[in-house]
Amino acid sequence: MSQTILVVDDSPTVVKFVTFSLKSSGYNVVTACDGMDAIEKMSNLPESVDLVITDLNMPNLDGYGLIETLRANDEHRRTPIIILSSEEGEDDRERGMQVGATSYLVKPFKSQLLLTEVSKHLK
Repeated sequence: MSQTILVVDDSPTVVKFVTFSLKSSGYNVVTACDGMDAIEKMSNLPESVDLVITDLNMPNLDGYGLIETLRANDEHRRTPIIILSSEEGEDDRERGMQVGATSYLVKPFKSQLLLTEVSKHLK
């Protein structure tokens, strides 16, 4: 059974690119357009999510809020979370790691870098 990854980003272009990269590598992919949508989708999925890839700047609930919400839930406390953001400042990276992200990648990024990061956290 392949692993399920939730991709959370308000940019359809990013979602399409990340989804294509992940599906080409054999992962199941579920997408959400913001943090609120992600929480709703995760609670309604029949299978568990093995990893979350999230943007930071999104409407309704941003990436920081999504990570904090997931980390407060016993079921998702250990789920790897990769931030994929155009925010490249050290403050953003530090805050992301403080709220519970597993790693932080900056857009634009190469597909291979993302896949390497994903496989590292899903071993």
